[in-house]
Amino acid sequence: MSKPVNPYSIGAFLVGSLVLIISAILVFGSGQLLKNKSQYVIYFDSALNGLNVGAPVKLQGVQIGMVKEISIELDQNATRISKPVIIEIDSEKVLDFGGHPLKVASSLEQRQKNAQQLINAGIKAQLQTQSILTGLLYVELNFYRNEPLNLTGLNYKDLPELPAVPSTADQIKNTADEIITKFRQLPIEDIVKDLAATLKEIREIAVSDELKKNRAVLAKTLDETEKLVASLNQNLTPLLINMRGTVVDTRVMVQDFTHEMRPVLLSTERTLNTATDVLKESKQSLASVEALTASDAPLWQSLESLREAANSTKTLTDYLERHPDSIIYGKE
Repeated sequence: MSKPVNPYSIGAFLVGSLVLIISAILVFGSGQLLKNKSQYVIYFDSALNGLNVGAPVKLQGVQIGMVKEISIELDQNATRISKPVIIEIDSEKVLDFGGHPLKVASSLEQRQKNAQQLINAGIKAQLQTQSILTGLLYVELNFYRNEPLNLTGLNYKDLPELPAVPSTADQIKNTADEIITKFRQLPIEDIVKDLAATLKEIREIAVSDELKKNRAVLAKTLDETEKLVASLNQNLTPLLINMRGTVVDTRVMVQDFTHEMRPVLLSTERTLNTATDVLKESKQSLASVEALTASDAPLWQSLESLREAANSTKTLTDYLERHPDSIIYGKE
């Protein structure tokens, strides 16, 4: 008869197995479950071919996380499709300037605040190619301050949203599509018809008789012009030689005239200098004469005294003529 199974042994076995499984996860998972991680949602407009769960998330080439989930949402009217991509960032791989890991937000409000800080800094997500051979993609976070900010405003699992920018391939494709669209809008048929009509008119003009006559007249005119130029060269050469000789003679004459006039100019300069000295002396003499003829000058006073003496002599002479006997008897 078999021995009954002890339920306590079964329970202990299950508990021990569970402890071993948790320990294995902690050991072989390198402590991934205990790390502080932040999750964000990103909406990409382009196709997600090549983007898989577990793809790297890099910040300027440095891996800081991974793609956690890729989903697709379709509204009831089937008019809009959204593709939320959840990324998980390891906070221990993003340090501040003090070397400390960034703090993980515990509340929705704090997560939204952290996301807004990243958005204000210009952080945007873009799909990049890991390998051209495999076609696998990864999410690149970088500063795209000049790119427009596009946020859907959708709520997916209460996760904060980060903006996305088109990939390089999508930008090239969009530019090519715009060029093709503008090219299709051109009236190609009308342009071709106008070009054909223009070429036809050019051909008719090229084979017309009038153009042939104009060519003959032009050739004749060119021949006559060539003959005229040759004649002018033949006739103008002696004239140019004579003009050259005249110019040389004139230059020699000017040089001789300059040579002869130089002594005359020097003599004239000396004469002018002498005249200047004479004028200076004359000016000084005039100043002396003015000083002598002044009213308070000694010469003027002497002349006044001499005039008074002459008047006195004249008066005495007149008196003696009338009274000659006054010399003997004296003045009465």
